[in-house]
Amino acid sequence: MAATSTMIPLGTKAPDFTLRDVVSERDVSLGDFDGSKGMLVMFICNHCPYVKAVIDRIVRDANELKRYGINTVAISSNDVDDYPEDSFDNMKRFAKEHGFTFPYLYDKSQEVARALGDVSPGALVRAADAIHDYLRKARP
Repeated sequence: MAATSTMIPLGTKAPDFTLRDVVSERDVSLGDFDGSKGMLVMFICNHCPYVKAVIDRIVRDANELKRYGINTVAISSNDVDDYPEDSFDNMKRFAKEHGFTFPYLYDKSQEVARALGDVSPGALVRAADAIHDYLRKARP
């Protein structure tokens, strides 16, 4: 039996939301992140082996994308009862250990993840041309 995709259709406008940022410890909204050429919204979590394997590259690339006018935000929407490593305090520690220069938001209710297609781990992009240009010029 084939899996059913929960991906939202391409071109769908992201719903606005307000979530707590573990980096700044303040509530922020989606509109706070939009760069001059767009934004990258990533769904990540502390315990994910895939995230752990690439987190330093994620931070590096987020810093580079900012130079292109593209802001980055990461969201964790895991249930901390099932995954205690993904708690607010552990997210804060993880962000500090890896030098996050972008917001890392806690989606406790998982409403934002559901509204955006429950894409963890994964990423949503607004400004595909700018990111394509960056990837074309980027070195491994």
